[in-house]
Amino acid sequence: MCDMPSADTTRVSVDEPEPVQPTKEDGVAANGSELIGGPIGRRALLGMSWWTPVRVVALVAIGMFALGMVQKLPCYDGAWFFGVSSQYTHACYSDIPHLYQGRGFADGLVPYFDKIPGDMQYLEYPVLTGVFMEVASWLTPGSGSIQDQEQWYWMVNAGMLMVCTAVIAVCTVRTQRRRPWDGLLVALAPAFALTATINWDLLAVALLAAALLMWSRRRPLAFGVLVGLATAAKFYPFLVLGPLFVLCWRAGKWREFGTALLGAVGAWLVVNLPVMFLAPEGWAKFYSFSRERGVDFGSIFLILSQRFDIQITAAAANTSAMIMMVVACGGIAALAFSAPRRPRFAQLAFLIVAAFILTNKVYSPQYVLWLIPLAVLARPRWRDFLIWQACEVAYFLGIWMYLAYTTSGDAHKGLPTEGYQLAIAVHLLGTLYLCAVVVRDVYLPERDVVRRAGDDDPAGGVLDGAEDVFVLGAAAHPPRHAAHLDGPHVEWGDHGTGGSSPSANKV
Repeated sequence: MCDMPSADTTRVSVDEPEPVQPTKEDGVAANGSELIGGPIGRRALLGMSWWTPVRVVALVAIGMFALGMVQKLPCYDGAWFFGVSSQYTHACYSDIPHLYQGRGFADGLVPYFDKIPGDMQYLEYPVLTGVFMEVASWLTPGSGSIQDQEQWYWMVNAGMLMVCTAVIAVCTVRTQRRRPWDGLLVALAPAFALTATINWDLLAVALLAAALLMWSRRRPLAFGVLVGLATAAKFYPFLVLGPLFVLCWRAGKWREFGTALLGAVGAWLVVNLPVMFLAPEGWAKFYSFSRERGVDFGSIFLILSQRFDIQITAAAANTSAMIMMVVACGGIAALAFSAPRRPRFAQLAFLIVAAFILTNKVYSPQYVLWLIPLAVLARPRWRDFLIWQACEVAYFLGIWMYLAYTTSGDAHKGLPTEGYQLAIAVHLLGTLYLCAVVVRDVYLPERDVVRRAGDDDPAGGVLDGAEDVFVLGAAAHPPRHAAHLDGPHVEWGDHGTGGSSPSANKV
């Protein structure tokens, strides 16, 4: 058996719990480690190597990102520029090169301020993402053919997105300190490598990953600022404030939540207000486009409209999606208040973002990036993670083969409509499966691999080990005599501190 590095560069003191080694608790991880020599041995020199988890995971993530760039090579060499369907048959499509000219960057137009020729008129991305795109255009050489410029633009963006990838990997490793090797799930996720350079989503994912790290370090203001910046880059990150609200309510941590909320609102306003006042029409384009966009790829609405041959308007889809999302939020809130033990922050953050994805009227393949770091923190189990990833890879291939079919004319090369509907169903079921496992962990904390190791909520910051002050339902009326339970028993509080008993106002 090989000797593997520990989670820290310094030796662990006798009073501190040892880092969790996935090869000792996860059968899939143990079997997979045979590729590099087998699970960690009893005589491993922990903490004595340059190859710390942070460095290993970051390098693996960068390596996988590079492989994802190689996967785009057929498109880089010509499929983006010649022929409609070849970029789909090679499954290497990316928005980035197409929008270089399509959104006016090739002509030096300023996002949000200058009108774009055509139907779109203004850039349909949030402000911080627009800044990211503009900076990349400044770094793109303006000489040569438009194809050369688009290739350069994609390459420059890929380099900037690679930095985001490293940030995501490092933050995930450091968020749950005793489980640094869980970061390999992010680094090795096949869907991450395949979708990383389709669009600019990794900017928001990196900012949110950094925010979660700050919250785990009990820095609510920094957390809020980063969430606000992430929301200025993509719409979804603000959703994590909902689970945080109900968890802070249950734990009575109002001051910390208020600080985080003020930081988020302030950071979002700092980014958006200048554009909002100086170019209101361009600033509003992202929101009007999101509202007016019809039923699109990857959604349950598309299956319904195609299977039953019905026309679902954008307004109807918006209303239905909002109703389903409100119901999901209510269910997550009920889960937070009634669970026998306060759920971990990462668990509810994953569930709220997954609910948004499942109920949305569009699911672009790169949206899986939103969930990957949250899934790793919520359910760091290789089997479940790989099952979900397999479903997402199937959807990734399905959407491109479907587009190849619809753009190949009478040749009909690719996946017909029924096959694409099956790919959507696989994506939906895979995400629902992972949600169900996380909900089970919430109601049965002894099944949660993080808590089974003796932790409470290592990513929870001030929530970690905190007592309850408000609960509902069965959680407010624990049985007087608990039955004997075989298996691991998890105490309240931090590992090694003796824990504390929850006290709650029974309602």
